[in-house]
Amino acid sequence: MIEHFQLKLADSRMLAPTVRHLAFERADGAPFKFTPGQFIQIHFNYDDGKPTKRSYSVGTPAAASEVDKLELAVSFVDGGAATKLLGGLEHGGSIDASGPYGRFCLMDDDANQRYFLIATGTGITPYRAMLPSIAKRIAERGTRVALLYGARNEEELLYGEEFEAFAGQHPEFTFHPCLSRAARAAPRPNDRRGHVQDVLPELQPHPEHDIAYLCGNPDMIDANFTLLKELGMPIKYIRREKYVSSR
Repeated sequence: MIEHFQLKLADSRMLAPTVRHLAFERADGAPFKFTPGQFIQIHFNYDDGKPTKRSYSVGTPAAASEVDKLELAVSFVDGGAATKLLGGLEHGGSIDASGPYGRFCLMDDDANQRYFLIATGTGITPYRAMLPSIAKRIAERGTRVALLYGARNEEELLYGEEFEAFAGQHPEFTFHPCLSRAARAAPRPNDRRGHVQDVLPELQPHPEHDIAYLCGNPDMIDANFTLLKELGMPIKYIRREKYVSSR
């Protein structure tokens, strides 16, 4: 059910030089109901008064269908209207929002043996929200998960330490940072150089046993969608969520 509500900023921190983590609470004190993988829309006006909106995936790790805090990762765009609104928002400040929207979610009837979760930039956010659901699938049916995350350098691996920690607790979950510009100062065993589409064939996607999720830059999504089809993956097992930067 789509709701309209006000959000108040409860906490924030910088995740990277141009990405801010924002934690909101509903102004009415109600919990926020969503399925991990869904997004909200922020509603505001341009300087000339024209109404507009921006979409952001909810990143709160959710073991239940509702959460007390609604967490977002927001990229700053030079001169962007949303950056002006969210970049300068102080704790206690409020914004108008609606949601949840979207179907980029793990399906209850999935019977696959492995998930490929592929992301760039803030496209990693919905996978953070899915972690409790992933842990449940691992415990109940031994599902394996490979997370491939493309970034230019270590500084841009959003929530990287959280995914590393989760992988340490769940051997069925592997985290593969794919760094296109510079390796880490202290590389880890699953680090790779290059783009995610360069690394994906190494993990040998199986057309009958795997399901792939693609989230982030449209060019990355298109490249991996084409690659997965060439590797025999049925289109119905390739799920996509494109992130397009808006000013």
